[in-house]
Amino acid sequence: MIELLGGGDPLPIDAPACKDLADSLRYSGYHHFCINVADIEATVAELRKRGVTIVTEPFKLDDISRKLAFFADPFGNLIELAEVV
Repeated sequence: MIELLGGGDPLPIDAPACKDLADSLRYSGYHHFCINVADIEATVAELRKRGVTIVTEPFKLDDISRKLAFFADPFGNLIELAEVV
């Protein structure tokens, strides 16, 4: 289980909902978290079927032996998927 907490009365910021990975790096603060999955292609297909915003299609990073993809939740939070390859 992962629990992310915030306290007080948070103030809204003018950062838009994430739809572009490179553009999202312009903003400070929390960026994203990562979830390991067994089959990234199947996971992305299921998310797309459910209407989830896919920010980047799966791509391979040989240096870390992973296939990665990013999607956004309904609030614009960026979430990374990782599959060991």
